[in-house]
Amino acid sequence: MDTATAVRNRILQLCGEREISINRLSTISALPPSSIKNILYGKSQNPKLLTIKMICDGLGITLGEFFSSPEFDSLEQEIQ
Repeated sequence: MDTATAVRNRILQLCGEREISINRLSTISALPPSSIKNILYGKSQNPKLLTIKMICDGLGITLGEFFSSPEFDSLEQEIQ
């Protein structure tokens, strides 16, 4: 799994846990829906940390909580 996929999966997991839609996430994160959809649909392969921080703020979690998951713990190095 690559980092972009891990970010996508984590956003979907957090939305599922909270039972919120992508549009609701965009509203509470003060981001355009297209920004989140670009991450989820693979158009944005390298989302900015600020965008992820805004998503975290909307969800009421820290960046540490966002990245503290098995998806990120098991990532292999992308630079060989």
